Amino acid sequence: MADYSTGNIRNLAFLGHGGEGKTTLTEAMLFAAHMVDRQGRVEDGNATTDFEPEEIKRRCSISAATAPVEWKGTELNIIDVPGYFDFIGEMTGPMRVVETACIVMSGVTGLSVGAEKAYAYSGKHDVCRMFIINQMDREHASFEKTVQALRDRFGSSVVPVLLPMGEGASFRGVINVLEKKAYEGAYDKSKEVPLPAGVADELDTAFEELKEAAASADDDLMEKYLMEEELTQEEILTGFHKGMKDGSIIPVVAVSALTGVGIARVMDLIANYMPSPQHLDKKHEGVNPKTGDEVSRVSHDDEPFSAFVFKTIADPYVGKLSLFRIFSGQLTGSTALYNPNKDKTEKAGGMYQLRGKKQVAKQVLHAGDIGALAKLQFTSTGDTLCDPANPIQYPELVFPAPTLSKAVYAAKQGEEDKVFTGLSRLIEEDPALSLSKNTETNETLLSGAGDMHLDVVKNKLEAKFGAKCVLSDPKVPYRETIRKTVKVQGRHKKQTGGHGQFGDVWIEFSPITDSETDFEFEDAVVGGAVPRNFIPSVEKGLRENIVHGVLAGFPMVHLHAKLYDGSYHPVDSSEMAFKTAARLAYKKGCSEAAPVLLEPIMHVEVLVPDEYMGDIMGDMNKRRGRIIGMNQENGLQKVVAEAPMSEMLKYATDLRSMTQARGSFTQAFERYEEVPKDVADKIIANAEKVEDEED
Repeated sequence: MADYSTGNIRNLAFLGHGGEGKTTLTEAMLFAAHMVDRQGRVEDGNATTDFEPEEIKRRCSISAATAPVEWKGTELNIIDVPGYFDFIGEMTGPMRVVETACIVMSGVTGLSVGAEKAYAYSGKHDVCRMFIINQMDREHASFEKTVQALRDRFGSSVVPVLLPMGEGASFRGVINVLEKKAYEGAYDKSKEVPLPAGVADELDTAFEELKEAAASADDDLMEKYLMEEELTQEEILTGFHKGMKDGSIIPVVAVSALTGVGIARVMDLIANYMPSPQHLDKKHEGVNPKTGDEVSRVSHDDEPFSAFVFKTIADPYVGKLSLFRIFSGQLTGSTALYNPNKDKTEKAGGMYQLRGKKQVAKQVLHAGDIGALAKLQFTSTGDTLCDPANPIQYPELVFPAPTLSKAVYAAKQGEEDKVFTGLSRLIEEDPALSLSKNTETNETLLSGAGDMHLDVVKNKLEAKFGAKCVLSDPKVPYRETIRKTVKVQGRHKKQTGGHGQFGDVWIEFSPITDSETDFEFEDAVVGGAVPRNFIPSVEKGLRENIVHGVLAGFPMVHLHAKLYDGSYHPVDSSEMAFKTAARLAYKKGCSEAAPVLLEPIMHVEVLVPDEYMGDIMGDMNKRRGRIIGMNQENGLQKVVAEAPMSEMLKYATDLRSMTQARGSFTQAFERYEEVPKDVADKIIANAEKVEDEED
């Protein structure tokens, strides 16, 4: 590929609902620009940006992939982003490095949840937006209905720019509203043709809407427009550029990625009118890591070099590839690389641009461009690379919090290191994953965005690193406590031929109700009934045993133990004997002291559209949840509730199903509460069953 200056670069993210043609659209653009010899198909497993074995197997995108396209002296850096909600973390990095979000929709299904989420997400990142209505060649496709749905949802900023000539099987070309010209044909064979008969009124209406939107973006133009003075083509284009930049104009175009109709004209539109990193002249804000002062850069070659790593690809054969966007300066093989996040100097093993999995070697990349560096030793996703003499550190990426956790084990004993080393490498590649240790259940938890997300990780682990793991529902960290005070004796006596064993204690067990202390030991022995040197053994015996409760083997908490009497034998008493006596007293005492199970209660906040409120509240009641409050937040209903952890293990999947993926939630541990008796009986029975099986 040629070298492109900043003004000739367009950075685009293809976003939208899964299955609506983002990958096919990317492939069509590559084919139209002769970057590939033939157009691959997702169904055939040969699409350029779906190259992972899991993507080929599942026939959908799983990871964000880059595809630079050369088109009429312009470089279009396309990032094909997965549309399925389990891979929403893959949207986080690309949105930090593009100027335009291309939201791909189907002309058949119309406005989808994925399109709504992509619109909102791109708005948060302050990038320009355009809607690409794909699949116009399919039966029942309707450009007019889809545009109307967009306007009903997002307002008059939605402006058609490429109108379809025909729909369904008759879709043969597009009309450019800006130019008032018609084009017929597919891919780069698309040629200008006379305007079809009967489209004049539709075209005039669309042009007036576009002209009004362009005028609205500029005060001087708006004044001229209101005075009913004619705007020149140059003025309309000026207003169009300005409206794209400030978000007041969102162009809509019609294409068929499968047949190639409209593809070349969309690429023309992007190359001619979408903003470059230079056109936006956006300041990239950061801090000087040495001084803490705020500093900024703009996308010009003469600025000090700085870049942001937005994705990492971990490959056991190729090694690590760090995908980056240059925010300022230019990068060559001799550029010094400093990572302020790790306070390390880096040396790259090669500089490339990635077209899917194909590496295109580069000697120089200019400000605004997207590339990849091989074998960086210390750098991770979200890190900054910069000139060591002019350091800057950009804000790190914030990934969506995981909503589903599974316990992960090695499938074969002895392969634990292999499994967890592989998982650590995959987390480097996908920071939306996390690995944590639950000290209470002694399980390692793998957390992600959903069942599909975690299943993909499991399969990648085996394919890339040859390590098999097992995923299962995590254990709930129940606890046990007592509800009344009892006094019991623990007596251990064993006589053998020589020295025997003797330990005798009286202990009062009572619940701790005025603090969160898990265990208190009180020495109330008088008169030497238990010798001083054996009292620590009693406490140690109790502490060792409270990790297993008397009901179902869960840790005992909020327990006060007062040693107040006992007896000993001058020869047979020992530390071990008194530890054993303490254990006997614990088991007997806590069994008689009204023991109960405690379960973790989560604080849950659910955000949903109004129409799902009834379903959400009814479902929360079924989960033994309590609604604490409701309020409005950003046009959505926020339901605040408390619910047992055991009922929330699969809530991420269930909520997505109930709300067509429009709902979201967060949860955090709140406190422990007593388990209702009927539920406790089932937990205890299950624990006994597991214990019997292990025996």
